[in-house]
Amino acid sequence: MQDTIFDTNAPFDAAVLAQSFAGERPADIADALDALDGEEAAAIVAHLPPELAVDALEQSGIDGADEIIALLPRAHGATLLDAMSADRAADMFRAMEEPACSELLALVQPDVRKTVEGLLAYPESSVGAYMTTEFVAVPADWTVAQVLHHIRMVERTRETVYSVYVTDPAKHSLVAAVTLRRLISADPNANVLTAAPHRKPLTIGAQERQEEAARLISKYDLLAIPVTDNRQHLIGIVTVDDVIDSMVERQTAEVQRFGGVEALDEPYLRMSFWAMIRKRAGWLCALFLSEMLTASAMQGFEGELEKAIVLTLFIPLIMSSGGNSGSQATSLLIRALALREIELRDWWRVALRELPTGIMLGAILGVIGIVRITLWQKFHIYDYGVHWPLVALTVGTALVGIVTFGSLVGSMLPFGLQRLGFDPASASAPFVATLVDVTGLVIYFGVAAIILHGTLL
Repeated sequence: MQDTIFDTNAPFDAAVLAQSFAGERPADIADALDALDGEEAAAIVAHLPPELAVDALEQSGIDGADEIIALLPRAHGATLLDAMSADRAADMFRAMEEPACSELLALVQPDVRKTVEGLLAYPESSVGAYMTTEFVAVPADWTVAQVLHHIRMVERTRETVYSVYVTDPAKHSLVAAVTLRRLISADPNANVLTAAPHRKPLTIGAQERQEEAARLISKYDLLAIPVTDNRQHLIGIVTVDDVIDSMVERQTAEVQRFGGVEALDEPYLRMSFWAMIRKRAGWLCALFLSEMLTASAMQGFEGELEKAIVLTLFIPLIMSSGGNSGSQATSLLIRALALREIELRDWWRVALRELPTGIMLGAILGVIGIVRITLWQKFHIYDYGVHWPLVALTVGTALVGIVTFGSLVGSMLPFGLQRLGFDPASASAPFVATLVDVTGLVIYFGVAAIILHGTLL
């Protein structure tokens, strides 16, 4: 298949383009719609068969689906939302702006509205916000044959049939989860529980964070995990494709924050000029103001700089080494916290691990710095003055202290942010680098004042 389904050089004709989509995969149609502006995409969707339009708009790769729905005639948009899976429809309403959101919510079927409103009530980062309520559940007194017949009857209205969930007929609590494979191979006349594994089903609460669902699905190699309330009533399921979509979106936002940018809520090329400025200006201004502390720190050592101008040659080296070591530690710890490899209570273990690590890494860089100054002096590439051995020792010693400090700060900052209730990803590399820059200068000139006292200083 080519990069686009349609010829971008041909005159725009929504009806003709809609006909050209016949037989194409929904994911490819979604990509094609995403390449158009909202009004053109909505015009094409209006001419698509409803089933094909729903399949395309439900694809995770399409970013402007809510805008397309909002631009359609209200009755048509409500019809498409009625046909979507409940979790995808909730995603549409969550992203949609007013008044389209309220108007469309009033037009969808009452049962759809009730389900969507229930999903919208959950926090956006919770399991409940992206679970699906379209699953197969059967009472525990059914036979395998009854269950299979039920699956054939409801399959088209369910998002997935990875597993069938067995509930207590009286209490309606979850009893077991039976995979379709085990049902097919079981005795049709036997009770459905004979096909169930002899262990308590793995569940998750609707208020849990999405990362916990991802962790459980990954750890236990699941295709779906049931979501229950505090009475163990089954209220939904989270499928592996939902987890993947959620984690891709979250990882994208975290990568952007690592770079000192507020997370983008639209594709890069679709962001307006002023929206991009708003996303980037705040972080840049905050970092610029914090870097002013670096200038203030240098002003405080103005006298030392005047006496030993050679020290200024190594300021970029010193500052970048501390920032790099801090960024390394921050990246490692944010990832470890996200994967639950470590918990908040492990902060002291991390500190004890990062302390010798920072010392060793600083010593390695310090040796490299000393060797570099020595070679440049001996081969007459640059003359650092008569006291060059002390200058080399100053740089080497300062690197040990700065890299150690950077490693400790970079590893502790995610713990501090999570303890305060903030996203550890906010401890982005630029923020850590800026923090370490200021303290790095203080350490550098403090070491210089001790080693070079009575000579250059």
